[in-house]
Amino acid sequence: MFTWLSLLAFMAIQCGYQQAQADHNLFTKSNGTEFTALIVYVYDIVLAGNCLNEIHTIKQALNSIFHIKDLGPLKYFLGLEVSISDAGISICQQKYCLDLLSESGMLGCKPSTTPMDSSLRLHQDSSAAMPDPLCYRRLIGRLLYLTSTRLDISLPVQKLSQFMANPTQIHFQATMCVLKYLKGYPSKGLLFRHDSSVHILGFSDADWATCTNSRQSVMGYFLFIGSSLVSWKTKKQHTVSRSSSEAEYRALASTTFFHVRTKHLEIDYYLVHEKAQTGCQWAFRRYLVFMEMRGLDYGGS
Repeated sequence: MFTWLSLLAFMAIQCGYQQAQADHNLFTKSNGTEFTALIVYVYDIVLAGNCLNEIHTIKQALNSIFHIKDLGPLKYFLGLEVSISDAGISICQQKYCLDLLSESGMLGCKPSTTPMDSSLRLHQDSSAAMPDPLCYRRLIGRLLYLTSTRLDISLPVQKLSQFMANPTQIHFQATMCVLKYLKGYPSKGLLFRHDSSVHILGFSDADWATCTNSRQSVMGYFLFIGSSLVSWKTKKQHTVSRSSSEAEYRALASTTFFHVRTKHLEIDYYLVHEKAQTGCQWAFRRYLVFMEMRGLDYGGS
């Protein structure tokens, strides 16, 4: 049984696209200065690029197999609101943020200017436990998705997410502070400027032994391409640092040499994927012959 995504992947590769190794739902095509990207999420497809002819061509190819519906320029996708102007492309999650405030009963709260008190040291305390920990977990999960465009809440959400197993009232109150901050700034997001230069700029930092439970340090980094913020991360370091310099050095190393897998595992993974992809194309050709012999439409399933 072939999924529609495997058929789409085969078709995209036949049209000159390359499937990304880090995300198999992303396909890209480069031809000199021309670039086109195709990304898939379940049954939704987003096309982006600087060549309208190529976008029109791939649309026709997709429609010939899957009978797609063209919804026009991208405006809303998975809770992300996209706006194109002379300045550039802006992405925010204003509706998602307001829905979160409404469902949490905080839409009418008094706004706060900061997401968390800088002097607050959260830990697994012995205060009163939450009667419904599932509510806390659901709220943190939604806040984690909001960090897709909100760098400003990444650190407090990272801290609060550590207590989902046994949240207490103190942790819940700290979460309410984040919501109060969002009430004051629901439309904050990212701007990718048209006139931005193409150079990479990164920043990193780390505190020192601030985790009361483990005395591990928390590192953070963010990366720019020109003036556009493209990547950021906040994470507790795996080992305990014996000095602030050691914690900051590890943060810098994570920013510059971050790899999820070790090198030899990564090579093995790509080799297996390449072989599997070749086999998939061979099987797909046999599948098409089988369907054509019976006069059937293979469609998208």
